Amino acid sequence: MTAHATIPDLPKPPWLRVKIPHGTTCAQIKELVRSKSLHTVCESARCPNMGECWARGEATFMILGNACTRNCRFCAVSSAKPLPPDISEPGKVAQAIACMGLTHAVVTSVTRDDLADGGAGQFAETIRQIRQHSETCTIEVLVPDFAGDHKSLEIVIDARPEVLGHNMETVARLYGQVRPGADYRRSLDLLQYAKTCSPATLTKSGIMVGLGESMEEIENALSDLHAVGCAILTVGQYLRPTPDHLPITRYYTPDEFKRIETLAYEIGFGRVASAPLVRSSYKAGRHVRELLTKTSEP
Repeated sequence: MTAHATIPDLPKPPWLRVKIPHGTTCAQIKELVRSKSLHTVCESARCPNMGECWARGEATFMILGNACTRNCRFCAVSSAKPLPPDISEPGKVAQAIACMGLTHAVVTSVTRDDLADGGAGQFAETIRQIRQHSETCTIEVLVPDFAGDHKSLEIVIDARPEVLGHNMETVARLYGQVRPGADYRRSLDLLQYAKTCSPATLTKSGIMVGLGESMEEIENALSDLHAVGCAILTVGQYLRPTPDHLPITRYYTPDEFKRIETLAYEIGFGRVASAPLVRSSYKAGRHVRELLTKTSEP
């Protein structure tokens, strides 16, 4: 039990009510994931958009198991000693994506500081397998920081995903509290290095609000992300997974999220999703298609 458990939750506002996942498509996706012994971040991170996305036939696959070597104070994914990587996992993910008929696939992972390459090789093989099974599917990866190892990042970039994402999660001042084991500048460096290595690759990041940040700190974080070439931004409300996680300092209103969106576009981002229930892969395919179409226009 942590000190955070003694802090009561704020009353949840009406705009944060979500529907429980249901319907034939949701059931089919759940059965497909179970049958191949796969994990989705939708379930592991308790995403509030799971019902909506699953009903559209969209899901974000989480590779390298569901146990993380870090213990971020906002995250619902369990922190434990992970199992060795499953060499059959990339093929299973690719087959599931093909069965679902996805036109845009999102693949993320837990942090694997126990692996020499941080899991980069598993990301790269998953990308290759998806290409073999779904030739027209665009691929987005949401990667950990690889402990700042550029060689590991290069392994992923060389597999040529259309989008390389890495979430900042919060503002600089709160990094040590929210993301112990991570580093604000290291995360920015990862995104900058990815863009340097592959200018054609779209880079993406996201932050949560409601952890005690100020609007000035939000603006500084967005400016930092734009300065390293980040094209796509997501901003959503932090929701406390359990009483043992960091408390919510306040709920931002839909109008406040709209103001953050306007600010982000003024700073120069290509696509922005900013709303209470937005998460990093929310409507990801639409944003990528719009940007890829824009860059291919004469």
